Amino acid sequence: MKTLSYFSVMAILAVSMSCNNRSATSDSSISSSNPFLQPSNLPLQAPDFSKIKDSDFKPAIEEGMKQQQAEVQKIADNPEAPTFENTLVAMEKSGQLLNRVNHVFNLLSAANTNPELQKVQEEEAPKLSANSDAIYLNPKLFKRVAAIYQKCDALKLDAESKRLVEYYYQQFELAGAKLTDDQKNELKKLNGEEATLNAKFTNQLLAASKAGALVIDNKVALAGLPDNQVEAAAQDAKAANQSGKWLIPLQNTTQQPALQSLTNRATRQKLFEASWTRAEKGDSTDTRKAIARIAEIRAAKAKLMGFPNYAAWKLQDQMAQNPQAVEQFLSKLVPAATAKARQEAGEIQTVIDQQKGGFQLQPWDWNYYAEQVRKAKYDLDEDQVKPYFELNKVLQDGVFYAANQLYGLTFKERKDLPVYQKDVRVFDVFDKDGSQLGLFYCDYFKRDNKQGGAWMSNLVEQSKLMGTKPVIYNVCNFTKPAPGQPALISFSDVTTMFHEFGHGLHGLFASQQYPSISGANTARDFVEFPSQFNEHWASDPKVFKHYAVHYKTGQPMPQSLIDKIKKAATFNQGYALTEALAAASLDMQWHTLPAGAPLQDVDQFEKTALHKTQVDLPQVPPRYRSSYFLHIWSNGYAAGYYAYAWTEMLDHDAFSWFQENGGLTRQNGQRFRDMILSKGNTENYNTMFRAFRGHAPDIHPMLVNRGLIAK
Repeated sequence: MKTLSYFSVMAILAVSMSCNNRSATSDSSISSSNPFLQPSNLPLQAPDFSKIKDSDFKPAIEEGMKQQQAEVQKIADNPEAPTFENTLVAMEKSGQLLNRVNHVFNLLSAANTNPELQKVQEEEAPKLSANSDAIYLNPKLFKRVAAIYQKCDALKLDAESKRLVEYYYQQFELAGAKLTDDQKNELKKLNGEEATLNAKFTNQLLAASKAGALVIDNKVALAGLPDNQVEAAAQDAKAANQSGKWLIPLQNTTQQPALQSLTNRATRQKLFEASWTRAEKGDSTDTRKAIARIAEIRAAKAKLMGFPNYAAWKLQDQMAQNPQAVEQFLSKLVPAATAKARQEAGEIQTVIDQQKGGFQLQPWDWNYYAEQVRKAKYDLDEDQVKPYFELNKVLQDGVFYAANQLYGLTFKERKDLPVYQKDVRVFDVFDKDGSQLGLFYCDYFKRDNKQGGAWMSNLVEQSKLMGTKPVIYNVCNFTKPAPGQPALISFSDVTTMFHEFGHGLHGLFASQQYPSISGANTARDFVEFPSQFNEHWASDPKVFKHYAVHYKTGQPMPQSLIDKIKKAATFNQGYALTEALAAASLDMQWHTLPAGAPLQDVDQFEKTALHKTQVDLPQVPPRYRSSYFLHIWSNGYAAGYYAYAWTEMLDHDAFSWFQENGGLTRQNGQRFRDMILSKGNTENYNTMFRAFRGHAPDIHPMLVNRGLIAK
């Protein structure tokens, strides 16, 4: 997942979290010693986390907004005729203090929280929303932008500069620049309320997920869980002041990893229900009231803009462009996915019946029995595989190795740069000619004050105008091993590492003049394309053999086991796609509600929405339930979760080009870098893809790869 940078239309602060050992004052006056006042003196302007305190954020954010407003108003009031340089380039240069503090705050807010920073988030979110409105709803400023847009063809701008003109004009339009003054005032109120609720939802969910962790009193209830995971559960319980017990923390998705191993059905049910109801306890962490109101607000905003629903307004700058295109796309996937899932459910029920289980398959049974089906059909056991996937080996000899083979990149770890948490690592990234391309931070282990899931973003944006190179980070939520134990991960985790580094490559290869359209600052239904495409190299034979070695013996994975993994590649894909399509359907149903629609019970709405889109399989719950769907309520994927499936279509089609042209080679990698990864948002996305592939996106390779149709 690629997280939003702040300086985008209607952007809000991301989840509010911070690093340890920072003072906790709330004075909003800025000190001359505030580390955000000037760019960092560290390499590539990397943040100096050793100097950053909790008390620095609020004053830096507020001073940043103050400075940006002064800079933007100066542009709007410029008595000279509007030009590309004195208006759009000037806007690109504005708000540097706010950008610096937001980049750091957005990282810390999502990766290492505390109550002080959560308080800052909730206080500053509506102010930041108002700051954005003050820019994009400024009539004098829009008049200048519109004047440049209207004479754009006569200005003889280069292609990237012309794209920036189009980008800004569209952003102003989307933000409501053409509304009347009364409509703008109403929009500002709605934006402020939404920003406050976004922040509230994020903090509620973090607290709900932490409180929802399953605590086990009797070790017998953990039967089937590998010893290292039992030990990790004991360590987690101890850290939560529950010594002598075992704690299984919740990850962000509905299904939980331990469900695959736990033999005790009652424990499985308790863990699933802890996940399913985490944010529906009727207490201060219950998110349903907040999300129902967010949906209302978004529908009302769309109506103000003259659109029938939020999705119709939001999708204008995406590849899909409108909700009808999204619904048509999803409708092509649902029948094949659900048919495959029903077939898989039948196979699992057969195993249950053969074992005289005496019960019908339930969601908390799926992963446990699916693993048995996989063992029976493919003779493949997850526990056989994990010893070959040691995290550091995967990173260095898998993720980095593939980047070297495709793009000529090299990496060198450095210990001299301060980090925000002890598990974080930093690498210099060198280009094929030996020059420094950027910096890469990685933070892979789960913490209870860390947002769930996995994501990438920038600490410093690449921009030739600003003279900056990219400083990129990846964050994941893998289980941290007990002290002295290796970090053994699943092949799914391996794929996640390749996925997030695909986003990283999109940011590292940025080669733009202007920061607003640099790197991964692209549409939601394009930004996941490079990341999902990069997943393919996790299973490339050359790459796989380079990293898949036993952590004890150093021996490569036997070919017989590799063959089993390949044969099982399409296993459980009906389930996997159906749970994702269910989440995408929920998202679109919430965001195609018309303004003024009666506020419905969240749970009933969810049931109705899933039934309407024919993805309501009782054994296959949505990947994210409405009440903990962080992507759409706070992380910028509103009316955009379909993007994962849409970009999967792009990535499989693009990878088929590689298969047709020699696979993993430097020449092919360079072509993909030149035509996709280095382009940022400088071209029409459909045009960009067609230029690389030679035709419009084709869904066929995706369906084949998923095992939903024959080759």
